[in-house]
Amino acid sequence: MQTALFYGGVLAFAIGIGVQTLLAIPSELILLGLVMSLGVASIWRRNQALISAPFLLLGSVLLCSLCVGLLRTEIASWQFASSPLQSQVDETITFTGVVEAEPKKSESTTQLYVRDAADTLLVSTDRHSAIAYGDVVTVYGVLSEPQSFTTELGRTFDYPGYLKAKGVEYTVSFAEIQHRESGQGNTIVMALLTLKHAFMNRLEQVIPEPQVGLGEGLLLGVKQALGEDIESDFRRTGIIHIVVLSGYNVMLVVTFFLLIFSFFLSPKQRVVAGVIAIASFALLVGLSATVVRASIMASLLLFAQGFGRQYDVMRALLFAGAVMLLLNPYLLIYDIGFQLSFMATLGLLLITPHFESTVVTGLRKLRATDFFFATLATQIAVLPLLLYHIGEVSIVAIVVNVLVLPVVPIAMLLTFITGMVAFISLQLALVVGFFAHASLLYILLVAQWFALLPFAAVTIPEFSAVGVVCLYGVLAAAVVYAKHRTTRTPLSDWTIETEIENPVGSRERNTTGQTGDSLPKIFH
Repeated sequence: MQTALFYGGVLAFAIGIGVQTLLAIPSELILLGLVMSLGVASIWRRNQALISAPFLLLGSVLLCSLCVGLLRTEIASWQFASSPLQSQVDETITFTGVVEAEPKKSESTTQLYVRDAADTLLVSTDRHSAIAYGDVVTVYGVLSEPQSFTTELGRTFDYPGYLKAKGVEYTVSFAEIQHRESGQGNTIVMALLTLKHAFMNRLEQVIPEPQVGLGEGLLLGVKQALGEDIESDFRRTGIIHIVVLSGYNVMLVVTFFLLIFSFFLSPKQRVVAGVIAIASFALLVGLSATVVRASIMASLLLFAQGFGRQYDVMRALLFAGAVMLLLNPYLLIYDIGFQLSFMATLGLLLITPHFESTVVTGLRKLRATDFFFATLATQIAVLPLLLYHIGEVSIVAIVVNVLVLPVVPIAMLLTFITGMVAFISLQLALVVGFFAHASLLYILLVAQWFALLPFAAVTIPEFSAVGVVCLYGVLAAAVVYAKHRTTRTPLSDWTIETEIENPVGSRERNTTGQTGDSLPKIFH
């Protein structure tokens, strides 16, 4: 029953968020639903001996979780209800605020998220602007409401929804920027970004382009350093995820942290230090949905190891998703990165459930078959979303990932060592940089060769949301059927019990193997 309550509660919470995002249920009905769930819970509490009691409890939890999801999304919508800028749309405005995120540079523009007490604007300005995180700036330009647009592959991109997930309601393009003062951001974030830029500057003195751009993408998620041609090759070959910091990259960073900490910290001290390191890394590279999801799951894995518990990756995934949606409910519908990251991880754990855990724990070496099945699982899991959002599917993704993924940790480690050594000696860094350059060049050449194949990627005609639901229904049925067949063995009706001697003074264990003072059910 506890399993049903956990999974059912998370699913109902997500459904509530999705329904409220798309339909906007009145607040009165939401409150009525909460009252009804409390009423059902009260009936269950007074009649726990009845056969129907577990169903009453489950119904109460599902209804309550559904209403909490509806209510959380309703509360999130209040920030867009009454902006003082609403009356100035399509007019030239003067807006003063703080740059609240690291500026993103493309080949032609720099994008800034500028926030004042009431609003956050997405501002586009000259690429060579020297504005940094934490600067106070005054923006001059025409205020606009974002509009949906059609992509090159014929898909409609909900740009207003995408920006809403980032807390943005209005944009200013081709703006003039006047710098007022600096140092108004978070002190820790500013320090981390200063270190990041110093590291990148050292790295760029040792490794040439475009290899250094790939190295920065692998380590720091700096995708814009690649350039449009290389980014296109990575998309056609299905390895763009390695430069937008997928869970695999984050787990490799966690592995490095744990290796360093293992020399001078106890297991429980490693948990605290590891969580701090993961949080710092997430702030350093930007809190994208993929990074946040992987960071939460990695932190849970550290807690499980530190306290000697078994790590349940499915519950960790759902817990991470629920926390992210609680903080920002608009991620569910409007953030493609959140959807792809969640479904890729779900597919990964259903077929190769110990892949990411093995990356961290190092209990055994990953084989080529592991990379094959991991890539196959993720490609199947994200296929409906790719058909709906992108319209392009890589045919060579599995082969390219098998060839590239084993080299990624080597390239990341060598690039990191090169950058660190460059702080001490550029001449010595050139030696290490030669090997980093070779590993990065290998990845680029593999992507380039396979991207040249005429059948590397295929474009799919317009695909509906109903088709996405149907495809995932078929995939879910296939998974259930496969699991059912796997469990139907000649000994499936047998119960095997292990007799364990309990030493005097030891704590009794329950049937799941947990001690009486067990952690929350995220570990089992």
